[in-house]
Amino acid sequence: MNDRLKVLLIDDHKLFRSGVKALLSRQADIEVVGEAADGLDGVKQARLLKPHVVLLDLHMPGVSGREAVRTLTEELPDTRVLMLTVSEDADDLLDTLRNGASGYLLKNIDAEFFVDAIRRAVNGDSVVSPEMTGKLVAGLKREPEASPADRDRLSAREREILSALARGASNKELAREFELAESTVKIHVQHILRKLNLHSRVQAAVYAVEHGLVEK
Repeated sequence: MNDRLKVLLIDDHKLFRSGVKALLSRQADIEVVGEAADGLDGVKQARLLKPHVVLLDLHMPGVSGREAVRTLTEELPDTRVLMLTVSEDADDLLDTLRNGASGYLLKNIDAEFFVDAIRRAVNGDSVVSPEMTGKLVAGLKREPEASPADRDRLSAREREILSALARGASNKELAREFELAESTVKIHVQHILRKLNLHSRVQAAVYAVEHGLVEK
């Protein structure tokens, strides 16, 4: 029985891929099941391997990560995509999160934070490198806000879950707190994002804080 987290690595730098594989090989619960040097081959492998997590570089020759992320998240909704890049550009950050990425990690990230981010992504968290958090908040403040009518469309349970999201709760923690199945939690989160015209859990968390929807 193999219950390890399956990871697919998509990056055009072979030496970098080797380093990431070496790091993850030391984790008992994580297995790198495949690697690719461009987005096109990466998408093909993801369709075949159905990994739990895809580590996706942003700028690659051919099909870039920016192009591949939407395809991956649309075709494989149960797979979490973590951008792994050197780009500190706010537009790259916001664009990939809008297109469904579960996180945005810089390649100079601490190894322990990186490994933990993979585990957290599988549990439903959105993870952003600490250096990018300020840019994320600033960028989201420029986004069109949901109207009061949108907020009023949330059910009482959805408002509770939104508040918990803003506290950083994972799907597993939400399921435990509200005595729900994780699949039901995922459906609630999807409904919240759709009703508020948001694109990620990170956006939802910031929205909840800015609109005073976080319960103490």
